[in-house]
Amino acid sequence: MTRAFERTVDTSLLPTAEDVAHFTELGWWVSPPVLSDEVIASAERGAERIYADDVDNALPNGATHWGWAPADGDVLRKNDYSSLLVDDLRVLTTHPLIGAMAAVLAGVDSIRLWHDQLLFKPSVDDGVTRNVGWHTDRQYWLSASSDRMLTGWVPFHDVRPDHGPVMFVDGSHRWETHATGDFWNHDLDALAQVASGHDAHVSQALVPRGGLSFHHCRTVHGSGPNVSGEPRRAIAVHLQDGANEFRHFTSPDGVVAAHGLDGLVRKLPDGRPDYSDPAMCPPIWPA
Repeated sequence: MTRAFERTVDTSLLPTAEDVAHFTELGWWVSPPVLSDEVIASAERGAERIYADDVDNALPNGATHWGWAPADGDVLRKNDYSSLLVDDLRVLTTHPLIGAMAAVLAGVDSIRLWHDQLLFKPSVDDGVTRNVGWHTDRQYWLSASSDRMLTGWVPFHDVRPDHGPVMFVDGSHRWETHATGDFWNHDLDALAQVASGHDAHVSQALVPRGGLSFHHCRTVHGSGPNVSGEPRRAIAVHLQDGANEFRHFTSPDGVVAAHGLDGLVRKLPDGRPDYSDPAMCPPIWPA
């Protein structure tokens, strides 16, 4: 596939010092439109192909599907590793501008793909709750050594308040204790428990088509119901800095940390999963 149109970065589109200060203080930031219609259209094609099980590649374990399937019905959809399965989606998830923006915000020299999640939130018309519960990404990434990881959330359309946009708890990435929640817990009233005594001021991310929101891996976030009359469609591009590597980690209650990548990436000489495996975690920036 020829992707020359996306190998250079317009530095005028990178976050400013004020944008970095916003991200550092609040743990999130929303960009203006920076991705071309061509890139978004490619991602839309890729999403439809994932939902139709029309893939270009298999994962190293032979899987050609990971997540929602039509038999699951009209529920909140989450499909992992979608851009590794369908090349149309990889155009977006390995876009060097996303990597360069992430590097500026995180204050690091290099960015690799961690993994991605294709997301689809149906519009509510049957009384069934389809919220995304309050959680942090870091709580699911405890086998990763880095605390500088972040996510770029890219919608395929303008996100309005009635779409059930992503909501961030301002400054929660700076809490001394790591907050935890549950992506699948639809009860948004659980925020008080997740915040555990912290002041929880919530901001909505109204992201335009071609734009994206970034959030720190420790930032508490979730989203409410989509009542727009149309699906909310997006992809979460999870990103790791170049220093990130696998670490052995056991929680206080004895749970050994692991990630889905552990069974997909190549192994280091000492047997640990290699989170720099270019086949699964390709470098994004420098391009």
